[in-house]
Amino acid sequence: MFALFENPRLRGGIHAEEHKSDTSPLSIVTNFPTPKKLYIPVQQHVGKPAEPVVKVGEKVLKGQLLAYSQGTISAPVHAPTSGVIADVKDFPAPHPSALPIRTVVIESDGKEQWADLIVPEDPFQLEPEEICQRVGAAGVVGLGGAVFPSAVKLSLGRKNKIHTLLINAGECEPYLTCDDRLMQERAEQIVAGIRLMLRGMDAPKALVGIEDNKPEAFTAMQVASQSFSNIVVAQVPTRYPMGWDRQMLRYLTGQEIPADGRATDIGVVVHNVATAFAVYQAICLGQPLISRVVTVSGAAVAKPRNVEVPIGTLMSEVLGFCGLEKSKMARLVMGGPMMGDALPIAEVPVVKACNGILALSAADIDEPPVQPCIRCSSCVTACPVGLLPLEMASRIKANQLDSAVDLGLKDCISCGSCSYVCPSNIPLVHYFKFASGELVKRQQAEHKAEQTKRLVEDRNNRMERARLEAEAEAQRAQEARVARLAAAQQAQSAPAEETV
Repeated sequence: MFALFENPRLRGGIHAEEHKSDTSPLSIVTNFPTPKKLYIPVQQHVGKPAEPVVKVGEKVLKGQLLAYSQGTISAPVHAPTSGVIADVKDFPAPHPSALPIRTVVIESDGKEQWADLIVPEDPFQLEPEEICQRVGAAGVVGLGGAVFPSAVKLSLGRKNKIHTLLINAGECEPYLTCDDRLMQERAEQIVAGIRLMLRGMDAPKALVGIEDNKPEAFTAMQVASQSFSNIVVAQVPTRYPMGWDRQMLRYLTGQEIPADGRATDIGVVVHNVATAFAVYQAICLGQPLISRVVTVSGAAVAKPRNVEVPIGTLMSEVLGFCGLEKSKMARLVMGGPMMGDALPIAEVPVVKACNGILALSAADIDEPPVQPCIRCSSCVTACPVGLLPLEMASRIKANQLDSAVDLGLKDCISCGSCSYVCPSNIPLVHYFKFASGELVKRQQAEHKAEQTKRLVEDRNNRMERARLEAEAEAQRAQEARVARLAAAQQAQSAPAEETV
């Protein structure tokens, strides 16, 4: 056992309206009908996209590999059902741009026939390296939204001598309750996943942080972990954005991650609670990550609930299953309302990063008119990073991006706390997202300019080498001509000398 930090420091944050009561009491729906077609993007993770290994017309089984990972920072994708590969094409991505990305389309045969699964006799006796290898092969990524390949974090944990695995079960975003229900209903499997992650990292202990507005989940996790003294389940205050890993870590351990560092720098690795369940499935059941629990909610949804759906299911089908009232929907959001992405269309697939589908009404997103700042400093108090939101926004409005960066723009996590508490309704977080996008564009332009400069220099170097080689060749040719003329003259003069 180990003690929690006695006097934790809780910086900033807000008490947002939860909107969780519609879905938190209801069991996860597991009988979602398999769609006729599934659209599985090959890029559902941080890093390089997976490369398809299937061809159009090929029959596939549930759990079969569709695309393999390319390099260390990548993850494979698998078939969520059995059927036939109908196409490998570009299809709109679940992103605000809805730009097309490479997608494998499966036409379901309705049989749900599994591929052969490899299940170890005793998963907890596997070597750490094999646990990491199996997690990677199963396509498990961070299901809290980061979608970083989990096997890489487990391997890094072993190499960096991690002393604590922190399981983030905060789920602080309004509306979202999928992790809450997962803990209530599958706590034993989650704890098994945590034990496997500890073994995979060679770490001695784990700490699970759950917000205190989830008493049933907290109790279920405590009961499931009571036999394991190296797993501590703790409650944290219900205060957005407690789900931010730095906030959770600071509260539970009293440690601070360096500004330009990572949790591994202080001996901690953070994983989401749903990721722990996916690790259990990958190791104990041999099943790759092909489905996930999604919260479907919002005023335009007649039957809000948590639904376990196959990866690749169109969001429009999930919303239809939950009774979407299209006339009421004013905005569609993937994820939570604070940090989620507003989508232009619902005909995009559910991916590994999707933990919520919100169909919000006009009343849900009512935005009062912007008024002048009253200098109340509420935004400063609410910022969990300790920034000066108004000062940064002023610099951005004046197009002084470098000055905004000096004030900490790159440290902003776009949680929206500042905008939420602003009595003047100034959309501060919009400024920061705009500025971050402009910085990315600037970096891309600088990178492109550097590439162009390098290409021009390479071209000039090639032309110079070609010129020097041509001059050298011309010199050699001239010398050869001179030599031939000399030889010819010598040959002509030789008989004359013999005659004399």
